Amino acid sequence: MPLYKTITVNATTKVLIWKIEESFDELSNGIKLTKHCQDRVDGMKSDLHKRGFMSVRHLLNEVGYTDFDLYYDDLGKPHLLDGKQISITHSFEFSGIIISDQLIGIDIEKQREKIKRIAHKFVRTEQQFLEKQKEENRVRILTIIWGAKESLYKLYATAGLSFEQHIHIESFVIDDLFTQSTIKYKDRISYYDIAFLEFEGFTCVYTLPQKN
Repeated sequence: MPLYKTITVNATTKVLIWKIEESFDELSNGIKLTKHCQDRVDGMKSDLHKRGFMSVRHLLNEVGYTDFDLYYDDLGKPHLLDGKQISITHSFEFSGIIISDQLIGIDIEKQREKIKRIAHKFVRTEQQFLEKQKEENRVRILTIIWGAKESLYKLYATAGLSFEQHIHIESFVIDDLFTQSTIKYKDRISYYDIAFLEFEGFTCVYTLPQKN
């Protein structure tokens, strides 16, 4: 399947999502990789991971880039050679990218019951809000919180940042598809807008810095 969804966030920011239904060979057709990325793919044992990796290269093509326009820093954060900001995600049969002139982050997660068992590892200041929610919504809400923190972690790209201790997600209503967040790390406080959407049992969350 080609492009699943495109979201124009603002004049300089776009989200693209791919539903991975093709085989690895089909996704590899017409895609050239740098030696670094070819070595990464060759080292992957999971066919699903390989297909996710290649689907991201198709998303890059959708916005005029190739694998040769992409590089990774020492923390594993992706960058584009032209200076545009990029964040990448894939989860099971979906992958996504966000590209912007601003710092950005994106995450896609499958909604699964097991997230309730690990909530204590990433929920802290959000606990009071979470306890007020209906049990049938808890997996969806926790997935949004996790995806928000994951996208913020990708944006912030700083060693030592803790999901539980340093990142706070404001309370939200699922149907609003929007919330805000704060990162307090060392002597710095920064504020972010969070947007999310749900589809086919998955949650996509993306974040940008709040405008002053």
